[in-house]
Amino acid sequence: MFEHMFVDAAILHADLDAFYASVEQRDHPRLRGRPVIVGGGVVLACSYEAKARGVRTAMGGRQALRLCPDAVVVQPRFSEYVAASRAVFEVFRDTTPVVEGISIDEAFLDVSGLRRIAGPPVGIAERLRHEVRERVGLPITVGVARTKFLAKVASRVAKPDGLLLVPPDDELGFLHPLPVELLWGVGPVTSGKLRELRITTVGHVARLGEAALVSIVGEAAGRQLHALAHNQDHRRVQVGRRRGSIGAQRALGWRPHSPEAIDAAAVALVDRVTRRMRKAGRVGRTVVLRLRFDDLSRATRSRTLPRATDGTQAILGAVRGLLAAAQPLIAERGITLVGISVSNFDQHGGVQLELPLDGHPPVALDATVDAVRDRFGTTAINRAGLLRDDPGLVMPMLPD
Repeated sequence: MFEHMFVDAAILHADLDAFYASVEQRDHPRLRGRPVIVGGGVVLACSYEAKARGVRTAMGGRQALRLCPDAVVVQPRFSEYVAASRAVFEVFRDTTPVVEGISIDEAFLDVSGLRRIAGPPVGIAERLRHEVRERVGLPITVGVARTKFLAKVASRVAKPDGLLLVPPDDELGFLHPLPVELLWGVGPVTSGKLRELRITTVGHVARLGEAALVSIVGEAAGRQLHALAHNQDHRRVQVGRRRGSIGAQRALGWRPHSPEAIDAAAVALVDRVTRRMRKAGRVGRTVVLRLRFDDLSRATRSRTLPRATDGTQAILGAVRGLLAAAQPLIAERGITLVGISVSNFDQHGGVQLELPLDGHPPVALDATVDAVRDRFGTTAINRAGLLRDDPGLVMPMLPD
């Protein structure tokens, strides 16, 4: 079935370059050609001029300025980034109706079937890049390949402001010499395990049997890496695909944080996530806590509830339990980021798992809070414990 599905290299992965920083350079000519850092305490984004000096996203602001003391630091303007994203997605949809948004600054496009009216995929990709530059004023990189995985790898290799086609008759010749970190799912921990065994390229992974990979990185990751190293990816570009999870995260900065401050950050995140869930009509069972530490290592913990819910109190209770279990790690390594997400969605409705508060069911309380915020803004009503808390930056994202 799948052998004839993707005959042509007709999947595009379009990814805006250093998106937030590029918007700032577009809007402020004095910043063009200069190293730009978006965000103060934590680097939210940086221009390629700053990246060349070693600055990276999620790095502490002080460390970034030590590496690049002449960088220009600007505060984020999320409303401008959202407007730019919408304009870019208009270009995508003018190119093909088959667009799958991945984030605010990247998407997959399927241009198969357009050859007769629009020419070959590479020509379509060239025009797309030109249109984004002319209509929106931003650089964008496009990878063109037969599979989604390979198109995304191609765009990463082609950055910044590039275009790269992976010919269908030389896919593995392109893929196998690349570093192992370009495989989906290979983060710092998995990369370290593989490199300890001198597995440094995708080709090295491909030459291992699936059983050997499973023994090194676990069953799920081993099976995925084995498939990707052989470019086995049968996923199609999906229009209107709903998210498999809804989440939010908050950078805390490189400084000590009390348990009360971490709890306040978690409460604010849970409020944000559950409100989005209710607005999207989603109820979920699995609550995931993600932590990033001072040494840039990460940890993920999860708990699956007995029934699906979108209730704030039930999900907050699960998050607090996960945080309590992670306290030894936090105390040892420090903490710079907290992320919370809910997944394992029930498509047929859920049950609220909460006890009444002062005689008022929490379900009704959640609905009342949502109604007030919808009418008067997200800051119109808040928890008493968060009144002195900095709510952090609300990162823009695609609709749920």
